[in-house]
Amino acid sequence: MASNFAARANQALMQSSPKWRLVVWLLLMLSASLWTLQLWQNGARVQSDILAMLPHLQQDKLTERALNQVEATLADQVYIALVAKDETTAIAAAKLLMQKLEADLVARGKQGALTDIRSADMQLGEALGQFYFPHRFKLLTTPQAEALASQNIESLLEAATAQLYNAFSYANSNLLAQDPLLLFPANLLTLAPSSKVRASQGILLANQGDNVAAVVMAKGRESAFNPNAQLAQMTALTVALDTVEEGYPDITVLKAGALFHALAATQTAKSEISILGLASLLGVIALVWLAFRSVMPLLLAIVTISSGLLLAVTFTLSVFGELHLLTLVFGTSLIGIAIDYSFHFYCERLSDTERSAKATVAYIFPTVTLAFITSALAYVGIGLAPFPGMQQVAIFCAAGLLGAYLTLILAYPLLAGSRLPEGSRPLALAGTYLACLTQLSKRFTTPLGMGMFALVILIWCLGGITKLTVDDDIRHLQQSPASVTEPENQLRQLLSGGTDNQFLLVRAPSEEALLQQLERVSPMLDTAITNQELGNYVSLSRYLPSHRKQDTAYRLQGEIYQTQIDTVLTSLGLDENLKPELQAAYLAAKTEYITPAAFFTLGAGKQLAPLWLAPNKANRPVSNGALDDDGASAEHGADYGTIVLLGGIQQIDALKARFAHDESVQLIDKVADISAVMGHYRLLTLKLLALALGIALLLFSLNFGFKKAAVVVAVPALAALLTLATLGLTGSQLSLFHALALILVFGIGIDYSLFFASAQNHGKAVMMAVFMSACSTLLAFGLLAFSQTQAIHYFGLTLSLGIGFTFLLSPLILTTTLALTNNPLLTTKKS
Repeated sequence: MASNFAARANQALMQSSPKWRLVVWLLLMLSASLWTLQLWQNGARVQSDILAMLPHLQQDKLTERALNQVEATLADQVYIALVAKDETTAIAAAKLLMQKLEADLVARGKQGALTDIRSADMQLGEALGQFYFPHRFKLLTTPQAEALASQNIESLLEAATAQLYNAFSYANSNLLAQDPLLLFPANLLTLAPSSKVRASQGILLANQGDNVAAVVMAKGRESAFNPNAQLAQMTALTVALDTVEEGYPDITVLKAGALFHALAATQTAKSEISILGLASLLGVIALVWLAFRSVMPLLLAIVTISSGLLLAVTFTLSVFGELHLLTLVFGTSLIGIAIDYSFHFYCERLSDTERSAKATVAYIFPTVTLAFITSALAYVGIGLAPFPGMQQVAIFCAAGLLGAYLTLILAYPLLAGSRLPEGSRPLALAGTYLACLTQLSKRFTTPLGMGMFALVILIWCLGGITKLTVDDDIRHLQQSPASVTEPENQLRQLLSGGTDNQFLLVRAPSEEALLQQLERVSPMLDTAITNQELGNYVSLSRYLPSHRKQDTAYRLQGEIYQTQIDTVLTSLGLDENLKPELQAAYLAAKTEYITPAAFFTLGAGKQLAPLWLAPNKANRPVSNGALDDDGASAEHGADYGTIVLLGGIQQIDALKARFAHDESVQLIDKVADISAVMGHYRLLTLKLLALALGIALLLFSLNFGFKKAAVVVAVPALAALLTLATLGLTGSQLSLFHALALILVFGIGIDYSLFFASAQNHGKAVMMAVFMSACSTLLAFGLLAFSQTQAIHYFGLTLSLGIGFTFLLSPLILTTTLALTNNPLLTTKKS
């Protein structure tokens, strides 16, 4: 059935005019060029964000909102530490840096690269004091609450007296008149998170050994992974830092933030695109020239590659609206694959110089078409992975192959009509190689030879595959250079560990229940810090006590304002006339509560607002059940949530164990979740590979019969097994990108097998074409193996091994057939 379709298509091609085919091809390329230009003008862009390659996790709505909030809060933040020998110099340098960055922001307005330039907020304490003071009757520290619960008011009186005689205390007549035991200042101090940092003159300071570091923070206006935004942000920072270093030459600068990782990744990708792409292109050009010694094959090779790249870019931008830099890096390998069609065409021309270009295209059409379909299907297999970046690679390369295939079918019959120079030497070398393989095949076809060959392969495969280990950790796929990570680690230590990507998501059916959950979780995290599992955390429980906790504090303070007020005023020497006002203020505060809605209107509250995940009113569940204090339904499943940021994590497994059996607390570890997804799809990809081999066997059986089809499929299957075994023997750990590369080993290896299976009397031409094809592919993927990006390195290394093994094994299809059927050996005489 498949052969009949190919025959009819081939007949239609023979009847069509080469001129009309060329016209169709030119119109297609022109349309693709104009459409691509239109896409660029409409906002298509190059994407450099490594996170864009990551799979989309299937999460519930609240978890997804939490992930988005954390990414939005932490993303695009830039941290600069200026380390000096003394505090005065550090503060002066930090002020100069902030001045220069703010001047750039004012000068550029909306075009300013960096916004929200800040260090310490000196007005924060005053703002918090004004907000919380009216609610002072609902606030107590743990020691204060314990003292009142045990009716030990004497300890509170002693503490208040000590404050009165302390020159550095907050005590003044106005405060004493409203808070005679001076309970509020201690409560205000608890709002400040415990940290190694301090503030002076509006600058955040931290000690680094004998030196002092001043920390300045800013936020990028656009994503740090946008190449244009990277350039603008780095330009603003560089200009400002150059000014600081001119004024303070002894300053040491530490940098941290996604910007510097993204910049390193972008520079690496751009460098590899230019170097690897150029090397691959030059290698292909050299191959074509050495084989054919003619300008026309060289020009057509460039046309083939260019048309393939044009359609690759067009299709990718049409589907995704953007082109990932890593797609371009992977896409350099397209050069080595798209040129294969040109190799096969010209090698067939060399084997029969009397045949026209049109007839040559018709001769190789059935095999080239089947090869294109199998290679395209291999790329489709890669596209099944949940990685947008890898889906781009699949579209890019499949479309690129389509461009090369159409160029061969439509443009070659007319453009490649000129005769080639004498090319018998390359064919003779290919014939010699085939003759040697045929001699070797004779030995393998004996029972002893086949047994020895099978035993060696079996030992190799078993020995290597049993040693193969897996590594699905996404962090190993993009590793920034030490020049980026070392300063960042130093700065994180200054900031008590900073903030990690992992965080806690606490959920509850109502606002009040959520605040109570937070109060339960905080002591557990304090214990984790004591046990050195964690460096620090940021929780709203510090700022938003639950109604229950506020009611408890209010009831306990009744001991002061309703029972012991006379004793308090007398002991502290205060005017007894204060009693009515204090009692009235206490009674008036009974129904007044600290609420999230009010807190988030503050400056400090607005910064912490992203940690609060209140449900949208439209999404609140309707229930006949009881309502909580704020009127929201208490039905289980309402999506109230809050994020607890974690920093300086030392023992992630111990933290997970603390909350493993708590359904209301979830430790969100996106890196681990993505790594688990990668492991799942690694196994799925290997299963898809096995399925593809089975489908190919059935498909090829229609053309070649079952036995020959089994041999054709066995070549890429055995190459994949040998590749896995070699990876195991060399200690390389298996990842999803190894598995995806094996899909391509199958797609490309099937091409080689098909051409040899269809070779008939043109074995030398096929051998030469496969040799050149393998060389070009090894050039492309072999170079990728030297990439500094681990994902690309794994991909290139696996493909290099797989294609190498396929090249060695595929000629055995022809030579073994010749040896088994006792055909004469191929000679190396000139035809």
